[in-house]
Amino acid sequence: MKPNQANPPRDAQRAAREAALNRIRSAALPTPDVLADQLMTGNRVALGQAITLIESQNAADRPVADALLNRALEGKRQAIRIGVTGVPGVGKSTFIEKWGLRLIEAGHQVAVLAVDPSSGRSQGSILGDKTRMTELSMNPAAFVRPSPAADALGGVARATREVMALCEAAGFDRILVETVGVGQSETAVRNLTDIFLLLLLPGAGDELQGIKRGIMEMADLVWVNKADGEAAGRAAEAANQIHSALHLLPPPTSGETVEVFTGSGLTGLGLDALDAALQSLADRMIASGHFERQRTDQELASLDHHVRSGLWQSVLSRPETAAEWRRLQTQVLHKQISPYSAARNFIEAVASHL
Repeated sequence: MKPNQANPPRDAQRAAREAALNRIRSAALPTPDVLADQLMTGNRVALGQAITLIESQNAADRPVADALLNRALEGKRQAIRIGVTGVPGVGKSTFIEKWGLRLIEAGHQVAVLAVDPSSGRSQGSILGDKTRMTELSMNPAAFVRPSPAADALGGVARATREVMALCEAAGFDRILVETVGVGQSETAVRNLTDIFLLLLLPGAGDELQGIKRGIMEMADLVWVNKADGEAAGRAAEAANQIHSALHLLPPPTSGETVEVFTGSGLTGLGLDALDAALQSLADRMIASGHFERQRTDQELASLDHHVRSGLWQSVLSRPETAAEWRRLQTQVLHKQISPYSAARNFIEAVASHL
């Protein structure tokens, strides 16, 4: 196989994505209101189509996407949004599948938004979570949607917040966001979810030193995975070490104590205790008003993000400011001007064209 066949050029992948979107656009889609009505009855096909439109970066899709999101807000349904993160290899996908099936048995509707890392060279993603969660993917009470992280930081895809809103409108009351993995910017998932679950491995002694403090400070619950069989003793020891370490950190903004659990995503060991603790935590957060305050803060942060992103795209869409941006980039590249001065010059240039 030739290299360019194994890793298609970025332009070819963009063309393929656009072709897929064109097929959706030309497939006699229902109007936004009809599509929203179908989505709010739990129609999986409508939900998938709506998410594809939300994730599209084509300006032509924005009016329909905006209409869908505004209709989704009318449903006034509220799920518990749970971020699930952990180092690669901790067993996130296996854990989520077993936990999702357990939640469905308890009467919940479960949506899983699994974010796959994207190649920095080709921008491609494997999107293999459906193959790792085969049983959950086939369950009629579940919806598993893999999405590429692309160039979005924080271990989440660019439109994850909006996709969660659509899933809530479709009737899912448990939304699990599986992130790429623990990294410097992984804490962004905290700004999307209600409860943040950190997965760790047994034998956390030395590993505990390598865990980002920011990640630990964001955790609402900690789960030591793969705690079955011969690893049970190491998992218990790791849980004690983590529990001690958490006492040295500030408590979560909710004011709640972070609980540490051990169990197995493979066998389901310990999931009942985790379920009970999560529901109890959510109930206390709702009763204290923290749940609603946190959602409000997240919505305002989303507004700020979209305004900044939209303004930047608008600025670069103008030929005169785009040319000035390229000119200043060249000057910075050749060390003719400092990045600080270049930024000030660009801001002044943009302001002069307002």
